[in-house]
Amino acid sequence: MDIEDIAVPEFVEVASDERLGKIRALFERENPKGIIVTEDGEYAGVIGERDLVRSRVDDDTKATALMKSAPRVSRHEDVREVARVLVEGNVKVAPVYEGERLYGIVTADAILEAVLENLDALDVEDIYTADVVSIGEDGGVGQAINRLREHGISRLPVVNGDGSLAGVLTTHDIVEFVVREDDRQGRGDRRGDLDRMLDLPVYDMMSSPVLTTTRDSSVREAVERMLDNDVNGLVVTPPGEDGLVAGVVTKTDVLRALTFTEEEAMDVQITNVDLLDTISREEVREAIGQVSEKYQEMHVMHAHVRFHEHKEKLRGTPLIQAQIRLRTSHGQVAGSGEGYGAEHAFHVALDKLERNVLELKGVTADERYRGQLLRKLGDL
Repeated sequence: MDIEDIAVPEFVEVASDERLGKIRALFERENPKGIIVTEDGEYAGVIGERDLVRSRVDDDTKATALMKSAPRVSRHEDVREVARVLVEGNVKVAPVYEGERLYGIVTADAILEAVLENLDALDVEDIYTADVVSIGEDGGVGQAINRLREHGISRLPVVNGDGSLAGVLTTHDIVEFVVREDDRQGRGDRRGDLDRMLDLPVYDMMSSPVLTTTRDSSVREAVERMLDNDVNGLVVTPPGEDGLVAGVVTKTDVLRALTFTEEEAMDVQITNVDLLDTISREEVREAIGQVSEKYQEMHVMHAHVRFHEHKEKLRGTPLIQAQIRLRTSHGQVAGSGEGYGAEHAFHVALDKLERNVLELKGVTADERYRGQLLRKLGDL
């Protein structure tokens, strides 16, 4: 399927120095699927609907504050490749071009709706994220915000003291709460109010009951539920155990699954690929391949590497978090780590990944690597 079959002309163009207040008014009047930002008449980036609606950035701020650099795609590009572009750019909308002419835009939701009938072939268990980050219901909102930022995620399952699912807290819930307080109390110096908000327990802001799915549900059923309820993700529970948290599945996980290939070569996908500095995509692929080759009876079908930039810097180099997740013949395995620069962060995460691979049931190291691994793990 070519992307021209689902691209739409429902977008507006704004200059990069346009005020967000004017853009919000334009958005409410025309209700476009996305906003194309130009600079000196040339394409510069996009602003997604959710980014604009949920942002609390001041109206006098320029468009560049919310703009993301989504790669432009051809109207004849395959849907699978466009799904890859959206995932790697960490965006939900991209401009579609015919030569140098802007043809329209394509959204993540439009892609999912177009391929919905084909998603019966996958179960949630094939694509969901098992290494989920959660928070206790008595945890503070400030703590929740830190976890969302630290892990570069948009939702946290909220659990009771016994680990059972109590609710879910998303960045949208936090923004909605702040908006309600703004409307009730008015603008002005609200530093004291904001401090009190950060101390509130997440129980006061979380959504409950939670929209869930099970590991044995089809991906089609999960996507239909997300689209019907206008949410980006669902909490995954074990079959027959609704009160427990097994993981999270998101629209991005589904888009990523569309890029899986049947080729013998391992498929590696990188989110926020623009953060790569002194390491190349090919070097990332080779390093992960070397890890997978060390273990008997483990075949890696797909690898996902996600980089997330923190504000902290050391001599101009940003602190980066790297997350590596492998989809293997023995299930999912992941590793994460932080370092200054993408290369350092990647190798810290790769070392953690290798340690976690050893814990996979039925996976053993090839004999020639055994001594090396034991030394690395400090067992000698």
